[in-house]
Amino acid sequence: MAMERAQRFVDALTRLEETGDVEGLVSLFSDDAQVSNVASSRVFSGQDGARQFWTEYKGTLGKVKSTFRNMIEAGDRVALEWETQGTSNSGAAIAYEGVSIIEWDGDRVRRFYAYFDPHALGQELAHGTGPRSQVPSTTPA
Repeated sequence: MAMERAQRFVDALTRLEETGDVEGLVSLFSDDAQVSNVASSRVFSGQDGARQFWTEYKGTLGKVKSTFRNMIEAGDRVALEWETQGTSNSGAAIAYEGVSIIEWDGDRVRRFYAYFDPHALGQELAHGTGPRSQVPSTTPA
């Protein structure tokens, strides 16, 4: 079925954001996966690396909800265009958007990389002064 892998990833990320369950997402990654984003100089490796990456993601944010505008799957690659809204751990509103590229090896993620504006997100997380932090959050309470 088309988009099945993309939807499995989105569903696991939603569970992480709603409940903190990192293991459902980690189980999608291969033993030699590479995980990172534009804000990190580090590449996290394997399932342990994926666990650390996603635990840090959830730990950086308070309430969080990602909405997906586009999911494009071509062969073993998926592009997800998304917007994430919520709050930082300090309670400041955050909203940022980007694109994640996922490379699959069969049913396992071989590589995950997210692209977004790290400066704007950093401003929102640190000071609540990012250009989008003034937008009221539409995330349900």
